[in-house]
Amino acid sequence: MGELIVEIESHVATVTLNRPERMNTITAKMLDEFAQAFVELDQDPNVRVVILTGNGRAFCAGLDIKAQSTGEGLSTGTGAPPRFDLRNAPPTVLHNVDKPVICALNGGAAGYGMDLALGCDIRIASDQAKLSAAFTRRGVLPESGGTWLLPRIVGWAKAAEIMFTGRTLSAQQCLEHGLVNEVVAADELDSFVRQLAEEIAGNAPLAVQATKRMMRMAANETFEANVHHVFLQLLPLFRSQDFKEGMAAFLEKRDPDFQGR
Repeated sequence: MGELIVEIESHVATVTLNRPERMNTITAKMLDEFAQAFVELDQDPNVRVVILTGNGRAFCAGLDIKAQSTGEGLSTGTGAPPRFDLRNAPPTVLHNVDKPVICALNGGAAGYGMDLALGCDIRIASDQAKLSAAFTRRGVLPESGGTWLLPRIVGWAKAAEIMFTGRTLSAQQCLEHGLVNEVVAADELDSFVRQLAEEIAGNAPLAVQATKRMMRMAANETFEANVHHVFLQLLPLFRSQDFKEGMAAFLEKRDPDFQGR
C-alpha cells in the first residue's frame, strides 16, 4: 500500500495520507503522489467532492525530518534547482482544484500539514485535532500557502499572532477562530464528513465547481470584474442538462438527479 490511498465511492473521493507510523509526515514521494492524485480527481467526471484525511492518530505532522537526513526530503542537495516551478506543487494543485475539498482533520496538523488543511475549502475537526503553526519555532516560514491562506481565513492580526508565536491551537480554539467549520467527536468524524460530502455531491456538479472557481478568482479581483466573470460562467450553465433538471425538479417538487452534463 502506498503513502497515499485514493478511494472513490458514490461521487466522493477520499484521499488518505498513509504513513501512520510517522504521523503522516511528508516525503517527496508522498507529495508527488498527492499532486498527481488531485490532478486526476479534478479531471474525473465521476468525482464531485474530495475528502482529505490522515491514517492513524495524526493528520500530518509536517515534513519528515528523518527523510530530510536520508536524502528523501524536499530540500536535499546544495545547489539551486535548475528551474523554480511550483505549478505542480501540492499547495498550488490543491488551490486550483475545482472540486470541493473537505479536510477531515482527524488529529494533529503541523507545519506543512497545517497548510494542507488550510488549503481545503471546508475543515471538520475531531475533538482530538490540533493545528500547530510551528514554523518560526523551526527557523522557517509557512512555505506551502500558509502566509496567503491564514490571513484570509482569520484576518491579519489574528494570523500574525498565530504565526509569529508558533502556537498550537486545540480543536476548540480552531473553532473559535474560524479555522474549522465544526468540531465533532473522534468516532463521529468519518460519518459526519461523509454526510456533508454526499450532501454537496447531490447538487449540480458543474454549478458547484463554477461557484468555487468564481470564489477563488474573487480573492484577487474587483467586484465588477468578478460579476463579469460570474456572468460568463452562468451562460454555459443555462445550456446544461443539469440546469433543465434542476428547474424541472423544482416545479415537480422532487429531488433532482444531476448527471454533470
